[in-house]
This record gives sequence, C-alpha cells and structure tokens, in this order.
Amino acid sequence: MIEKDTLKKIKPGARVRVYEGTTPFEGLVLARKHGNEAGATFTVRTTVAGVGLEKVFPINSPALGKVQVLSSPKKIHRSKLYFVRKISGARIRQKLGTSA
Repeated sequence: MIEKDTLKKIKPGARVRVYEGTTPFEGLVLARKHGNEAGATFTVRTTVAGVGLEKVFPINSPALGKVQVLSSPKKIHRSKLYFVRKISGARIRQKLGTSA
C-alpha cells in the first residue's frame, strides 16, 4: 500500500520510481485516474532501449512495494499528459520544466 502523503505527490508530470516486488520502474506520471476509489490507478511512462513503455499501476494494490516521488511538477496545466507520447525527450523536459 502507498502512504497518504506520497499519494498526494503522485500527479501528472511527477517523476516516480515504483517498486513492484523487487524491480523498480522509473518514469514520468502521465495520468492519475479515479481519485482514491478502489479502482484508482496512475500511469507511468519511460523509454527503454529507444522504445516507449507505459505501465498502469493500481493505487490500492498490495503488490506495490513502495513508491518514491523523485521530482514533482513545477507548472502543469493538464490532468492527462498523453501528448508526451508523440514528442522527444528534450522537448518533454522543455515543456514540463523538469531537469531530468
């Protein structure tokens, strides 16, 4: 389970590291859906070997070991960042105003 203070920091544009078992998955949060309901999820995207990879994690899953928020967004005006799928990494950093 994820702690409540960490849940508040998981928002679109944040960089997170999710531990599912022992394997970490680090990337950019694209979306957060359904608030704090039983079926609430968040989507994380990263690039592995030049290929975009997205995973959807359920918030209330006991399989999630822990979630670390590496950086929070500075200025995001959208609730879903699906446009990130079509643009390059340098353009993403420029648009979102993040350093990583």
